[in-house]
This record gives sequence, C-alpha cells and structure tokens, in this order.
Amino acid sequence: MRLPYVANPPETSDAEEAEILAQTQARRAPGTLLPLDLALMHSFPVTDGWNSFMGALRTRTSLSTIIRELIMCRVAVLNDALFEWEQHAPLLKAGGFSDEALELIRQPDICPEAQKRVLSREESVVLKYTDAMTKTVKVPEEIFQEVKECFDDKQVVEITATVAAYNGVSRFLVALDVGERNHAKCWHV
Repeated sequence: MRLPYVANPPETSDAEEAEILAQTQARRAPGTLLPLDLALMHSFPVTDGWNSFMGALRTRTSLSTIIRELIMCRVAVLNDALFEWEQHAPLLKAGGFSDEALELIRQPDICPEAQKRVLSREESVVLKYTDAMTKTVKVPEEIFQEVKECFDDKQVVEITATVAAYNGVSRFLVALDVGERNHAKCWHV
C-alpha cells in the first residue's frame, strides 16, 4: 500500500463515521475489513458512497452471478488488478463458471475460437463489451447491438455501470497498490 492503512478498526470522530464503519463491518461479516476498506476509510464520506454504489451493483441488480463476476474479473485482468481478481474469481467459480472458462478470461488476449467454444453467447458478448469499455472506452456499434440482443435495457444499464464501476475499483486498487499484490508479475496464465 502506498499510503498507510487505517487502524483495524479505525477510530471514528463522530456518530456518522461510526455508522459508516458499522455498515462496512456488517457488509464484510462474518469476515473482517479488507485492505480495500482500510484504504477507503481515510475518507469516511468516500467509503459511504463507495459502499452504497458497489453494494447496489453487487446485490441489487438483475444480473446473474456469472455475468456480474465475469465483468469484475475481466476488468481485473485487463487492468492488472490482482487483488480484485483474487476477491472475485472465487465468486465467479462458485457461481458455476468452469475452470476452463476462468483460465480463458484470465488471459489478456483471448482467441476468438476458444471464446466461442468455452463461453455462452451471453458471456462472450459481455466479455467483448467489457473489453471495449475497458480498453478504448468507446464501444463499437456492432458490439453494443450484440449486448442489446442478449439483454434488456435494464440489464444493459446494469452491465455498463458494473464495467464502469469496476474499472474505477481497479484503478483505485492499482494506483494505491492495495493488497500489495496488484503489481505482481506473471499472474496471467
């Protein structure tokens, strides 16, 4: 970490900060605060907004576990955010994603033939959309139309917000080297 983590648990200066800390601890229960939390809590207002937005994306959208975690894992790969990968790859696998598919998306450059063989159409479309948003920001119209063919408007918004948000997460993690593993060499297959 490029800044010192706050104490675990951090000291709070007022009831609002104490409530933000309690909400964060409840979200992590039965575990403990993550290094990400201990970095964010340098600013309780940022932590509060982060928890609200990320919590909505993680638990309140209509996306399947596989689609949601696929996005998060792919963003981690493309942005070299190993800490993010380590948090989300087990959830993707627990959601039913195969080992072969997990190894495929872990590669920065994916062979289109392997992608077609290993991933469902929906997974493949989300992978292409995530790659476009992450690598170039602008999504080619043909990729956007593929997403619209597979998902309703609500899900398109949820997919787009998840890709955008987790690009933000990975950039925060890597810039501050949260977890001290984001700059690990050769973690890709």
